[in-house]
Amino acid sequence: MKLLERIERHLKETHMSATRFGRRAVGDPRFVLDLRMGRRPRRRTLEKVEHYLSEFHRD
Repeated sequence: MKLLERIERHLKETHMSATRFGRRAVGDPRFVLDLRMGRRPRRRTLEKVEHYLSEFHRD
């Protein structure tokens, strides 16, 4: 599953806004909006997002 698809699913499941996710995950409130417009994140940014998602979905 692509990163943006995973983020969109997370937003839907948690009822979180895109700006809140971006701010919490990578410190950039425009992050998800930019991804939707075709932004390609750097490896370190991807690592931050992966870490945020894994911590959030930990059981």
